[in-house]
Amino acid sequence: MVELLLRIYPGFMVDASRGVLYPTKLPSFTRVDPPARVTEFVGWFWIPEWDIAPGRSSRQELVPFPASNLVVNSPGAGPTGLASSVTGPPDVEWSGPTTQISHRDLTGRGWAVGALLRPAGVAGLVDDPGAHVDASASVDAPDLAAGVGAAMADPDDPDRHARAVEVFTDWLADHLREPTPEALLANSMADLLMSDPTVLRLDDAAPRLAVTPRALQRLARRYIGVGPSALIRRRRLQDAAAQIRDDPYADLSTIAADLGYTDHAHLTNDFRTVLAFTPSSYRGTVHAASDMPVR
Repeated sequence: MVELLLRIYPGFMVDASRGVLYPTKLPSFTRVDPPARVTEFVGWFWIPEWDIAPGRSSRQELVPFPASNLVVNSPGAGPTGLASSVTGPPDVEWSGPTTQISHRDLTGRGWAVGALLRPAGVAGLVDDPGAHVDASASVDAPDLAAGVGAAMADPDDPDRHARAVEVFTDWLADHLREPTPEALLANSMADLLMSDPTVLRLDDAAPRLAVTPRALQRLARRYIGVGPSALIRRRRLQDAAAQIRDDPYADLSTIAADLGYTDHAHLTNDFRTVLAFTPSSYRGTVHAASDMPVR
């Protein structure tokens, strides 16, 4: 069951299923607002928990936010999810922004506690986010792993999420310095590009932030790792997928026009490039997964 905890940014809301291609297949999933002292560094904390029957697996497919994540995985869970019999300490993983659909196969019992990082948080932890695009790497943070692991140890403890977020917040506060004005501008840029449906090109965004399009490109590469156009494209794809999920009878040409695509063909091309399938095929699979008839 998905707990739709809302995160309010200037001008838009994010719910727990945004970017998730098949929400009905989600395990227990919670998004938690960051405490005030790290709001400039963290968009939200996210915590999935799962308990999959032996011999089975659950594939979670995402159109991820174009952002980096710092993640503490339960013992053995890692990028693919392993059996609940795996023992040992949790591991910490840096997951960079992606340019394609991503997935994780869950098996056994496990959990993860992740922080979706805002640009100012990324800049405080890595020198070159572009080096981590479409890649993940282990992070040597034994104190973070141990603290979050202890907080999540009892799956029946109703306070486990709050304690895990508190540990994570303490660690980030210890490792991050006050953001620079440029880092805060990068935060504003990311918020605008991922939230405002009227922003279709860099020329739409630059005047709103009182900078040039070239400055936006530099900010995005320095603080996110991908170009600003990638953020706009990802927002439109997430919104298109959500509209297709919400209304199996919606006209795809109308969706394309509403999201600022020149025509249906351009929407289809974006789907193929990033997701490797078309809007029409996605509509068939997503509603088949939810047992909703499509005519």
